[in-house]
Amino acid sequence: MKNQKSENFITKFARYYTPAVCGGALVLAVLPPIVRMIMGESAMWGDWITRALTFLVISCPCALVISIPLSFFAGIGCASANGVLVKGSNYLEALSDTQYIVFDKTGTLTKGVFEVTGIYPANGFDESTIVGLASYAECASNHPISISLKKYFGKEIKRDSVSDIEEIAGHGVSAVVNGHKVYAGNIKLMHKENITVDAEHNEGTVVYVSCDGVYAGCIVISDVIKDNSKKAISSLKKSGIDKTVMLTGDAEASANYIAKETGVSAVRAQLLPQDKLSVVQDIRSEYGPTMFVGDGINDAPVLAGADVGGAMGSGADAAIEAADVVFMRPSLTAIAHVLDLAKATLLVAWQNVVFAIAVKILIMVLGLMGYASMWWAVFGDSGVSILCILNSVRILRRN
Repeated sequence: MKNQKSENFITKFARYYTPAVCGGALVLAVLPPIVRMIMGESAMWGDWITRALTFLVISCPCALVISIPLSFFAGIGCASANGVLVKGSNYLEALSDTQYIVFDKTGTLTKGVFEVTGIYPANGFDESTIVGLASYAECASNHPISISLKKYFGKEIKRDSVSDIEEIAGHGVSAVVNGHKVYAGNIKLMHKENITVDAEHNEGTVVYVSCDGVYAGCIVISDVIKDNSKKAISSLKKSGIDKTVMLTGDAEASANYIAKETGVSAVRAQLLPQDKLSVVQDIRSEYGPTMFVGDGINDAPVLAGADVGGAMGSGADAAIEAADVVFMRPSLTAIAHVLDLAKATLLVAWQNVVFAIAVKILIMVLGLMGYASMWWAVFGDSGVSILCILNSVRILRRN
């Protein structure tokens, strides 16, 4: 759908309009004098040739052929001034038609940095103790969750204090820490080891910790939400985009938490990178023109396959290359701004077209009747062109 309907329209219009008016001017210069001669009247060649020339000047399509391109140039310029790179006028028009926006989670709605966001001790254990137990148990792992946990612990881990480390696939790890049997992992691990958990949490990735068969508490590790994500989704709703969805490979509970915090209307969780493109295509076939916003190298196929692909300027080079629109500033609120700008640009473009055609038709009629002089013809050509230019320049003043 990455074509420009309005520019295609004016190109086709000018293709037929220009030869038609040239032919009309020729007929106006020749036919009436011949008819008058046949009827026995004075031919008045000079008068009709003057009318034909006036008609030809009036019908010059300058204002028509510059009205739409100039409007889109102004729209792209305004977007650039506000930190949004639009790679072509056809993408700006596609933005004006967008009905649904799909976001990748990590790095787009969130910072892509895992941090400890909550610690919930239980059964007499304190926060520092359960963080220490979990960090020692996870000391041999290079998983991002383990790395963020050890970073939060912030102390040197003495490897001689840990033994019998065992990774339990899909569950977590077990280890002996200073002579105590420690389990650290998801809720499935606690159930597997028959350890009673006081309360389950679903606001992020949760590491449950037990020591010698006793539940010690849990640590919540989350991909931190960007400060402006919630505001951006709210701005989109105010702009008329109430259909937003988040795509992520995270578990359902964690994804739902992020969606609730940001205000996203729908979630598709536990997706593999190759699943995202098919999801976007399904959404587009159901809801219409769709924009996808992402930043990772795995998002490149989806960015290229969506009606409009938007990439964050801080993202991977492959994503920026595949995208149609690049948001150079970290704030997601620019999405709502560029959507409003695209609609305003299209409105101005059609204002120019309607105004130019209406004025030309009016002066053409007056010229045919002999009431419009060459000065009126000059206004109908150059004057209308200048007014269309000034109307287009208004777009540059949008903030």
